[in-house]
Amino acid sequence: MEFMDKTDQTDWEIIALLNEDGRMPSAEIARRLGNVSARTVTNRIDTLTKKGVINIRAILNPEKVGYGVMADVFIDVQPGHVREVAEKVAEIPQVTYVACAAGESDVSISLRVRSIEELFDLVNEELGKIHGVRRTQSYILPLKIKDLDTWLPPNVFDNHDIDDSEEPISTKEDLTPISGP
Repeated sequence: MEFMDKTDQTDWEIIALLNEDGRMPSAEIARRLGNVSARTVTNRIDTLTKKGVINIRAILNPEKVGYGVMADVFIDVQPGHVREVAEKVAEIPQVTYVACAAGESDVSISLRVRSIEELFDLVNEELGKIHGVRRTQSYILPLKIKDLDTWLPPNVFDNHDIDDSEEPISTKEDLTPISGP
Protein backbone atom coordinates (compact mmCIF):
# COMPACT_ATOMS: atom_id res chain seq x y z
CA MET A 1 0.00 0.00 0.00
CA GLU A 2 2.83 2.42 0.74
CA PHE A 3 4.13 2.38 -2.86
CA MET A 4 0.69 2.92 -4.38
CA ASP A 5 0.34 6.12 -2.33
CA LYS A 6 3.68 7.34 -3.66
CA THR A 7 3.23 6.33 -7.29
CA ASP A 8 1.95 9.10 -9.54
CA GLN A 9 -0.21 9.03 -12.67
CA THR A 10 2.77 8.93 -15.05
CA ASP A 11 4.25 5.94 -13.21
CA TRP A 12 0.95 4.04 -13.53
CA GLU A 13 0.69 4.86 -17.23
CA ILE A 14 4.26 3.60 -17.77
CA ILE A 15 3.45 0.42 -15.83
CA ALA A 16 0.30 -0.14 -17.90
CA LEU A 17 2.25 0.21 -21.16
CA LEU A 18 4.94 -2.17 -19.92
CA ASN A 19 2.14 -4.62 -19.10
CA GLU A 20 1.20 -4.51 -22.79
CA ASP A 21 4.80 -5.10 -23.86
CA GLY A 22 7.63 -5.37 -21.35
CA ARG A 23 10.14 -4.68 -24.13
CA MET A 24 8.48 -1.46 -25.28
CA PRO A 25 11.26 1.10 -25.75
CA SER A 26 11.25 4.20 -23.56
CA ALA A 27 10.94 6.34 -26.69
CA GLU A 28 7.70 4.54 -27.66
CA ILE A 29 6.31 4.87 -24.13
CA ALA A 30 7.17 8.60 -24.16
CA ARG A 31 5.51 8.99 -27.57
CA ARG A 32 2.32 7.29 -26.33
CA LEU A 33 2.21 9.33 -23.13
CA GLY A 34 2.90 12.53 -25.04
CA ASN A 35 4.01 14.58 -22.05
CA VAL A 36 7.39 13.13 -21.02
CA SER A 37 10.71 12.38 -22.66
CA ALA A 38 12.26 8.97 -23.27
CA ARG A 39 14.92 9.83 -20.69
CA THR A 40 12.22 10.51 -18.08
CA VAL A 41 10.58 7.17 -18.89
CA THR A 42 13.90 5.36 -18.52
CA ASN A 43 14.59 7.09 -15.19
CA ARG A 44 11.13 6.23 -13.88
CA ILE A 45 11.40 2.58 -14.97
CA ASP A 46 14.79 2.37 -13.24
CA THR A 47 13.36 3.91 -10.06
CA LEU A 48 10.27 1.68 -10.06
CA THR A 49 12.50 -1.36 -10.58
CA LYS A 50 14.99 -0.37 -7.85
CA LYS A 51 12.15 0.27 -5.38
CA GLY A 52 10.72 -3.20 -6.15
CA VAL A 53 7.42 -1.84 -7.47
CA ILE A 54 7.86 -3.60 -10.82
CA ASN A 55 9.89 -6.48 -12.23
CA ILE A 56 10.52 -6.74 -15.92
CA ARG A 57 10.95 -10.29 -17.16
CA ALA A 58 9.81 -12.74 -19.79
CA ILE A 59 6.38 -14.29 -19.24
CA LEU A 60 6.08 -17.72 -20.80
CA ASN A 61 2.99 -18.55 -22.84
CA PRO A 62 2.30 -22.15 -21.69
CA GLU A 63 0.07 -22.97 -24.68
CA LYS A 64 2.88 -22.18 -27.13
CA VAL A 65 5.14 -24.77 -25.49
CA GLY A 66 2.56 -27.54 -25.23
CA TYR A 67 1.02 -26.93 -21.80
CA GLY A 68 -2.52 -26.09 -22.88
CA VAL A 69 -4.45 -27.68 -20.00
CA MET A 70 -4.92 -25.39 -17.03
CA ALA A 71 -6.41 -26.54 -13.73
CA ASP A 72 -6.95 -25.44 -10.15
CA VAL A 73 -6.65 -28.03 -7.42
CA PHE A 74 -7.81 -27.58 -3.85
CA ILE A 75 -6.12 -29.82 -1.31
CA ASP A 76 -7.41 -30.85 2.11
CA VAL A 77 -4.53 -31.59 4.45
CA GLN A 78 -4.19 -33.34 7.79
CA PRO A 79 -3.89 -30.83 10.65
CA GLY A 80 -0.32 -29.76 11.31
CA HIS A 81 0.90 -30.56 7.79
CA VAL A 82 -0.36 -27.61 5.71
CA ARG A 83 2.93 -25.76 5.21
CA GLU A 84 4.83 -29.02 4.69
CA VAL A 85 2.37 -30.12 1.97
CA ALA A 86 2.37 -26.67 0.33
CA GLU A 87 6.17 -26.61 0.15
CA LYS A 88 6.28 -30.14 -1.28
CA VAL A 89 3.64 -29.28 -3.90
CA ALA A 90 5.59 -26.14 -4.87
CA GLU A 91 8.47 -28.40 -6.00
CA ILE A 92 6.33 -29.97 -8.76
CA PRO A 93 7.34 -28.30 -12.07
CA GLN A 94 3.81 -28.18 -13.52
CA VAL A 95 2.53 -26.23 -10.50
CA THR A 96 2.37 -22.51 -11.28
CA TYR A 97 0.86 -21.20 -8.03
CA VAL A 98 0.66 -22.42 -4.44
CA ALA A 99 -1.07 -20.73 -1.51
CA CYS A 100 -2.16 -21.82 1.93
CA ALA A 101 -5.86 -21.13 2.36
CA ALA A 102 -8.32 -20.54 5.15
CA GLY A 103 -11.66 -22.18 4.46
CA GLU A 104 -12.88 -25.50 3.14
CA SER A 105 -9.50 -26.37 1.59
CA ASP A 106 -6.07 -25.94 3.11
CA VAL A 107 -3.89 -25.50 0.01
CA SER A 108 -4.84 -23.97 -3.32
CA ILE A 109 -2.73 -24.61 -6.42
CA SER A 110 -2.82 -23.89 -10.13
CA LEU A 111 -1.03 -26.01 -12.65
CA ARG A 112 -0.30 -26.43 -16.34
CA VAL A 113 -0.09 -29.82 -18.03
CA ARG A 114 -0.02 -31.16 -21.59
CA SER A 115 -3.11 -33.36 -21.35
CA ILE A 116 -6.04 -34.44 -19.21
CA GLU A 117 -4.24 -37.74 -18.67
CA GLU A 118 -1.20 -35.91 -17.32
CA LEU A 119 -3.51 -33.96 -15.00
CA PHE A 120 -5.07 -37.19 -13.78
CA ASP A 121 -1.67 -38.77 -13.13
CA LEU A 122 -0.28 -35.68 -11.41
CA VAL A 123 -3.26 -35.32 -9.07
CA ASN A 124 -3.60 -39.02 -8.28
CA GLU A 125 -0.04 -40.29 -8.47
CA GLU A 126 1.92 -37.27 -7.20
CA LEU A 127 -0.35 -35.08 -5.10
CA GLY A 128 -2.32 -37.99 -3.69
CA LYS A 129 0.85 -39.65 -2.42
CA ILE A 130 2.26 -36.64 -0.56
CA HIS A 131 2.25 -37.30 3.20
CA GLY A 132 -0.54 -35.29 4.82
CA VAL A 133 -2.80 -34.96 1.77
CA ARG A 134 -6.30 -36.18 2.62
CA ARG A 135 -8.30 -35.19 -0.46
CA THR A 136 -8.01 -33.18 -3.66
CA GLN A 137 -10.61 -31.41 -5.76
CA SER A 138 -9.64 -30.55 -9.33
CA TYR A 139 -11.18 -28.05 -11.72
CA ILE A 140 -10.17 -27.88 -15.37
CA LEU A 141 -10.11 -24.26 -16.52
CA PRO A 142 -10.99 -24.03 -20.20
CA LEU A 143 -10.67 -20.25 -20.41
CA LYS A 144 -8.45 -17.69 -18.65
CA ILE A 145 -9.77 -14.12 -18.73
CA LYS A 146 -7.32 -12.32 -16.42
CA ASP A 147 -4.11 -13.20 -14.63
CA LEU A 148 -1.56 -11.62 -12.34
CA ASP A 149 0.81 -10.78 -15.20
CA THR A 150 -1.42 -7.87 -16.30
CA TRP A 151 -3.10 -6.96 -12.99
CA LEU A 152 -3.12 -3.36 -11.75
CA PRO A 153 -4.66 -2.06 -8.50
CA PRO A 154 -8.13 -0.53 -8.78
CA ASN A 155 -8.51 3.20 -9.36
CA VAL A 156 -4.90 3.90 -10.38
CA PHE A 157 -6.12 5.98 -13.30
CA ASP A 158 -8.68 7.96 -11.29
CA ASN A 159 -6.91 11.28 -10.72
CA HIS A 160 -8.97 12.03 -7.63
CA ASP A 161 -7.58 8.93 -5.87
CA ILE A 162 -3.95 10.00 -6.08
CA ASP A 163 -2.53 11.48 -2.88
CA ASP A 164 0.03 14.11 -3.88
CA SER A 165 0.86 14.92 -0.25
CA GLU A 166 3.44 12.12 -0.10
CA GLU A 167 6.74 12.14 -1.94
CA PRO A 168 6.22 10.21 -5.22
CA ILE A 169 8.49 7.35 -6.23
CA SER A 170 9.44 9.27 -9.34
CA THR A 171 9.94 12.92 -8.49
CA LYS A 172 9.23 15.99 -10.57
CA GLU A 173 13.01 16.36 -10.96
CA ASP A 174 12.91 13.13 -13.01
CA LEU A 175 10.83 14.94 -15.64
CA THR A 176 12.90 16.05 -18.58
CA PRO A 177 11.21 18.51 -20.93
CA ILE A 178 10.31 17.13 -24.34
CA SER A 179 12.34 18.78 -27.04
CA GLY A 180 11.48 18.96 -30.70
CA PRO A 181 8.07 18.76 -32.41
